[in-house]
Amino acid sequence: MTTPFPARRPLLELLGILLLAATACWAGHIRSDLFIEPGKQFVLGGEQQGTFKVAAYNKGTVPVTIKERPRGGGIFGKATLAPGKHATLSFGAGSAALLLNPSAQQANLDLRVTGDTNLRMDYQPSLSR
Repeated sequence: MTTPFPARRPLLELLGILLLAATACWAGHIRSDLFIEPGKQFVLGGEQQGTFKVAAYNKGTVPVTIKERPRGGGIFGKATLAPGKHATLSFGAGSAALLLNPSAQQANLDLRVTGDTNLRMDYQPSLSR
């Protein structure tokens, strides 16, 4: 499926990241209606001082894999969230949450992040397909 405005996709991703960061500053938590393009992953955290939790609801039509990349290296599987399912996952200090969409369709998650919300946020090509 092609997007009618592919040149706007990076701008929309940047606006989503800025919205997440602004929400974290105002509310002490992050709340997001997150979209992940096919074959991409959303990276949340890494290098932060404290721990954080992600409460996720998969409101899309494709499963999303959630992994943890600890500060010391490696990648560990946490969960695969099927459409319509909820999960709350904890991540250690300095760890990054990797939310992967290995499907050919766009993924959609409702996220609430609590704890240390001074988190880096970025979209990257998925290394696990």
